[in-house]
Amino acid sequence: MTLTTASKHVCCGGELGFYTVQSEALGLPTTFGVFIPEGASKEKPVPVLYLLAGLTCTQDTFLIKSNIVRFAAKHGIALVACDTSPRGANVPGETDSWDLGVGAGFYLDATQTPWRAHYRMGTFINEELPKLIASQFPVDPTRQGICGHSMGGHGALVHALRSPEKWKSVSAFAPIVHPAAVPWGEKAFTAYLGPDRAVWAKHDATLLLKAGHTHPTTILVDQGDGDQFLERELQPWHLDEAAKAAGQKLTLRRHAGYDHSYWFIQTFIEDHMDHHAKILKGA
Repeated sequence: MTLTTASKHVCCGGELGFYTVQSEALGLPTTFGVFIPEGASKEKPVPVLYLLAGLTCTQDTFLIKSNIVRFAAKHGIALVACDTSPRGANVPGETDSWDLGVGAGFYLDATQTPWRAHYRMGTFINEELPKLIASQFPVDPTRQGICGHSMGGHGALVHALRSPEKWKSVSAFAPIVHPAAVPWGEKAFTAYLGPDRAVWAKHDATLLLKAGHTHPTTILVDQGDGDQFLERELQPWHLDEAAKAAGQKLTLRRHAGYDHSYWFIQTFIEDHMDHHAKILKGA
């Protein structure tokens, strides 16, 4: 696959680049960002952390707003940030609302017409992008983790629980932990996956835990108690209850006053990088 470089920037002693590639999974060009820390080389590949942003965001958002790059540089860990949906699919209705379609791919493979031709972010994240990154950048694909915010937190949890052999570490900020039971998830799953709730369960972290899917490491989740979406869409207590029943190690931290914004993420992002570094570097 041929990469087209959109831009490159020296950042925190390393290099941050944005690249475009024609994705086979999506059937469209897509852009992603990659940070490579100082000292990484083919002879000395580094661990890599994938970042999944939330509704309405792009490949820029997490890298720019979270302040994560300086902490990745400190630990010598690469970062990869993808887009939140395909762009240019021209699916009828894909720009009618902010929580479905463009900017709202939910990191899954749609099975329903007209979405299924291009809305295949699940395969892109879990298979195509990691293979591409491993072939083009000095990263160690056996030491890769995943982190996300909101819709991206949902994606991180689901991919890590379904493929723990690929995703060695996992964390999330304000994730949608039980999408099959909240409005955002019900809207997206109905459109992308159809009415069969048994299919939905394969894309719901709470239900995956209940079905026996666990991760061998501790899952780290931070949630603000001042989050405007807490009661309606996020409902972290479902994840807590399911983890306890499944024997899954979970650190769920609640923070008074913090909302859903990147100001919240900035406050605790260093803890998340420390969490991933400890697992990915074996410290």
